[in-house]
Amino acid sequence: MSIEEYLNFIENEQCDLLVKANEIRSKNYSNQVTFSRNYFVPVTRQCRNNCRYCSFSNSDVSSWVNLSQFQLHLETAKKNNCLELLLTMGEKPEERYESARNFLESNNFSSSAEYVARLCELAIERKLLPHSNLGVLNYEELSLLKPVNASMGLMLESSSTRLLQKDMPHFNSVGKDPEKRLKTIENAGKLKIPFTTGILVGIGETWEERVQSLLDIAYLSKKYDHIQEVIVQNFNPQSNTLMKNHPPPTEEDFLLTVALARLILPSHVSIQVPPNLNKQRIVKALTYGANDLGGMSPVTSDYINPDEPWPNEYELNQYLKQENFTLIQRLPVYARYIKYLSSELKNIINQL
Repeated sequence: MSIEEYLNFIENEQCDLLVKANEIRSKNYSNQVTFSRNYFVPVTRQCRNNCRYCSFSNSDVSSWVNLSQFQLHLETAKKNNCLELLLTMGEKPEERYESARNFLESNNFSSSAEYVARLCELAIERKLLPHSNLGVLNYEELSLLKPVNASMGLMLESSSTRLLQKDMPHFNSVGKDPEKRLKTIENAGKLKIPFTTGILVGIGETWEERVQSLLDIAYLSKKYDHIQEVIVQNFNPQSNTLMKNHPPPTEEDFLLTVALARLILPSHVSIQVPPNLNKQRIVKALTYGANDLGGMSPVTSDYINPDEPWPNEYELNQYLKQENFTLIQRLPVYARYIKYLSSELKNIINQL
């Protein structure tokens, strides 16, 4: 289908869109809703980008998690029965901050990717499954990280180069160039890395740009068969950012985007919605085609959206039961993609 045909669904055939999306979800996932119990480690908040909506990044070198602190994180993750260790950080901070370069050099690492690879090795020693999301990475960096990650991720956010213009959300953010982000996702496909990506809804993109972003993801998914889930994330304005007064997307726009994602993407690719940003509409999102709630932590907060705590797992489970959905814990790597993993990671999974 063309962009125009998808836009016609939005403008004139919303009921048909909802029916089709719900049929695809029901046929492929029944009433199962998956999530991953994770532990979130923000390796550093230093970042080379300047996204106008981001409350995560700052210039403070003390935000780096050192090796001794990381060991404490691993102990806490194990005590709380987390299987996934989510490692995220600002993108390539060593390109912008001398203090970041000094931190890495003082620990005998030449890059942030190399440092995170070591953290992943330490996590694997504790039988945890790493999932790293470090922003744009080149082929060599992805190759370095592949053996020590159960899966990896990078939000496309949007295919729109218009959002890079002055006064737009991605102005002066070199890593938000869609070409670079799509190249990272493609290289992950060439390397057969189980991958998560997604779009950010409501930052100023048009419906046409939104559809194009989903079509770009679908193309790479069909070409390389490595994208295991796609996040449809609604913009959540943060009070300490330049976009604090920018309104979030309407519920209708968000849910219609979920339905479009279900229609555009291959049926085996999970559609994920963040449960902490959609507490009052999780069931609605499921009826619009979503089937996954991503990572939820019993310990750590969502450092990207710190004002939105994770739902309580038990309470969420009971609520979904009342709505005839079944909440099921999954691994950070889907069964279809375990074959792509290193023998060390496969051994951990086989012992679970």
